[in-house]
Amino acid sequence: MFHKTGCGRIACLGFMAFVVMMSASACQKKAEETMTLREMAAEYDKIVADKNLSIKEGLNEVQGTVKTALGNYFYLSQVPGFDIAVTGQVQGGDVTTLIDKEVVVKALFKREDPNLLVAQSIDLKDGATSTNVYTSTEPTSPADHFTQTVRAEYAQLKITGINKSEEWEGQGKGKVYGKLIPGPNNQGQYISILDAANKEIGKVIVDSTTNYAQYYTKKLRLFDSYYFYLTIKDSVARNLRAKAKELFHADVVAVGLY
Repeated sequence: MFHKTGCGRIACLGFMAFVVMMSASACQKKAEETMTLREMAAEYDKIVADKNLSIKEGLNEVQGTVKTALGNYFYLSQVPGFDIAVTGQVQGGDVTTLIDKEVVVKALFKREDPNLLVAQSIDLKDGATSTNVYTSTEPTSPADHFTQTVRAEYAQLKITGINKSEEWEGQGKGKVYGKLIPGPNNQGQYISILDAANKEIGKVIVDSTTNYAQYYTKKLRLFDSYYFYLTIKDSVARNLRAKAKELFHADVVAVGLY
């Protein structure tokens, strides 16, 4: 498994992992020193150029084999740096039915959402023939899509102890570094919050997770620890925290490497 300072590269991480994919030195940066959106956009342009991609504003056609899919999102390794979103039902089921299949996708690209293509049609390829399995005229992304501009609203929580309620209460939203673990008797999920030495500080009780966050959890399967972007909810009663180190409830809206 890779950890916070590891330099593993996997193409399927998309735009969220550009900082990791660039170089060993970028991998070793602390989260607070990550690149600005302008710098990331420049790096995105470089990666697109290196891969000979010709993604332009408006409608594009891309082709490849679906490697990861969940909810409204799927990924083609032939189109690194992009997730592809659907806003309706794929014929024959959901997007997971496309895994390991070759597809031709017509999708919209907007510069202000630099890692997303919104599918307008999807055709399954079988040799020289193709079958349409999805058609849409919806230009907007799914409601749970987490954009680069929204990311800046989630400051990292500086949690140092189970009784330091002021470190998360009243924040509304924020991000923590940790790993996903099962709840008691494999019921539900926790986020185990880790310090710089990868030791557990406490646990967040996960009440819900968006499809987008679940999709990126699958994409980050080679990593055991990463950042969780949270809507912060009720705290666990102070007299109950010591037993299981449970701090507060939260909804997970996104996950990522920074």
